[in-house]
Amino acid sequence: MEFLEPHRTCWRIEAASRTAFLIDYQSYYQALVAILGEARRQIWLLGWSFDPRTRLMPDGEAIKDAPDRIGQVLIDLAAARPDLDIRVLIWRSDLAISVTQDFFPHRANSWFKGTGVNFRLDHTIPFGACHHQKVVVVDDRLAICGSGDICGDRWDTSAHADEDARRRTPDGGFHPPRHEVMMMAQGPIALALGDLARGRWRESGGEDVAPSGPSDAIWPAEIAADIDDTRLAIARTEPKWKSRKGCAEILALTLAAIAGARRSIYIENQYFTAPIIAEALAARLAEPDGPEIVLVSTHKSASYFDRLTMDRTRTIFVHRLMLADVFGRLRIFAPFSPGGEAIIVHAKDMVVDDALAVISSANLNNRSQGFDTECELALEAKRDEERAAIGSLRDGLIGHWLGRTAAQFATVRQRRGGLIAAITELNRNDRLRPIEPRRLGPIGAFIADFHIGDPISVTDSWSPLRRRERLYREAREREAARKRA
Repeated sequence: MEFLEPHRTCWRIEAASRTAFLIDYQSYYQALVAILGEARRQIWLLGWSFDPRTRLMPDGEAIKDAPDRIGQVLIDLAAARPDLDIRVLIWRSDLAISVTQDFFPHRANSWFKGTGVNFRLDHTIPFGACHHQKVVVVDDRLAICGSGDICGDRWDTSAHADEDARRRTPDGGFHPPRHEVMMMAQGPIALALGDLARGRWRESGGEDVAPSGPSDAIWPAEIAADIDDTRLAIARTEPKWKSRKGCAEILALTLAAIAGARRSIYIENQYFTAPIIAEALAARLAEPDGPEIVLVSTHKSASYFDRLTMDRTRTIFVHRLMLADVFGRLRIFAPFSPGGEAIIVHAKDMVVDDALAVISSANLNNRSQGFDTECELALEAKRDEERAAIGSLRDGLIGHWLGRTAAQFATVRQRRGGLIAAITELNRNDRLRPIEPRRLGPIGAFIADFHIGDPISVTDSWSPLRRRERLYREAREREAARKRA
């Protein structure tokens, strides 16, 4: 089965001369520093949030004027290379969200006045929606895309060590361990992501910006590529609003991936709430010879609003899958550090067999499927080298939760015959703990039943009391259509 189909499950498929999977912020920021250093013509930085005080190479010290702060890095680049066009486009967040972020990114405007860095806040979306894409593009030749924003409470290593002094916020406090996944690519795929950034800039009220033109920016020597000479797809979510047609390529790809899995589905995501996704997974669990499914998410969300809404709705999602798991092929885990601290899972990735890897900004909630803007990169295996890279990504992601390398986990997986059996053998220290449905009171049940705070479209956002019926009807209709096909 082929997963990637332009105009249905993806927007564009383009060549990538080199591709790397960046696991957690230490790897991401190392790559970010490296590719920014290659910039000669144009830098695009898109994000949901942005804090210019964020240190890219923290050393454990809370240095107010550290030169590795992203804001200072961009200002220094603009001063050193006057012809370099630097543009930062960030969602103009609601007051309730910006309060929790020390009023960033709004305060970032004052950082960049008169510096040569063109900073812009984007609010050209429906009421209640958000721009959630996370993309960096350098000279239309190097790009990074995935789950991570550039904020002061995100940095971590793949060890997720207890009491790592480098996990410091800009005000000197400490933040919990955190997990993110990004994908870095070189070649025409970066030009395509540049086109996406230019389109967003124009729609936000900015001027038309031309592509950067030929550049000699090269793949940084310090970043190891996971696969050479491949093709990557870009999939998007954009709400249908005003003159915009909207698109739901991410939802289409997610459903196609679930339907096409043969042996295994491995997903890491911040939220699991969308009934459409739950029904698709439940249908595969009900098949006698369906794939095993391993989901990894946060024990509980970091913010009060998300605990009130997304965590409660996740209970229904989990309960639905547990009821469907008549053959015992489901595991849903929350990861913990070696010392027992809950790790915030903000990653949004999916690996199906050794056939498909998706690195995304999109959550598996309703709003990421049709209400917010999202962007992801996908690699579909056509060659043995690509299958090996995808399998190694999955084994490395699972292995890192258990304190094992990709190769070590793969050895046990092959010997035991599957992901779940291997996790069971290696999870001796309870680094991965089951997520169980929680008991909901009347308010929690109401929030979960009607998916309060989690609309799937602009129209749906104004009719929350009809949301439950609409969501489950659509989920059933989609699954019935899949079975007929």
